[in-house]
Amino acid sequence: MKSFYFAFCIALTVYATQSFGAEAGMPQLNPEFWAAQIFWLLLIFSILYIVIWKIFLPKITDSIENRKSKVVNDLNEANKLKETAENKLKEYNLIIEQSKKDAKKIFQDSKKELDQNIEKKRSKFNEEIEKEIEIVEKEIIKLKHSSLESVSKIATETSVELIKQIIDTEVNNSNVSAIVNEVSKKKLGNTI
Repeated sequence: MKSFYFAFCIALTVYATQSFGAEAGMPQLNPEFWAAQIFWLLLIFSILYIVIWKIFLPKITDSIENRKSKVVNDLNEANKLKETAENKLKEYNLIIEQSKKDAKKIFQDSKKELDQNIEKKRSKFNEEIEKEIEIVEKEIIKLKHSSLESVSKIATETSVELIKQIIDTEVNNSNVSAIVNEVSKKKLGNTI
């Protein structure tokens, strides 16, 4: 099969050289064909130039301009988004700072209010204690006077009984009571 392809290629080459070849040499170098060659060269390159200039070049230019405008728009959009993000960050930082200040103020106000409440309750408690102390002191003084009267009465009765038993006579209760009261006042005046 290889030999068949090889023989076919050689036959094709021989046929092509005989059909295209000129007996006088290459036709491109023959001056009588130059005018036709220049005509066709100018025509083909002119058509190619016009096709490129009118069809392909505007499409390429439009594509480049579209790409350039898209890039510029994207850059502008990116700058706007960057500015927006920076503004949002500034706002966020301001909100955080304001929240910190508000929290600090709330904490200070709460502490102040708590201190005031504690002070009010402390003063109220102290007033109540003072009132209770006054009441207890009054009760103690009252109890002291009532106990003094009871002690004086008991002392008077005991003294009357003792004198009765020692002397074996009746004694006036009011005299003994006056003496006991006088002695009690002297003794209590030293302690009070």
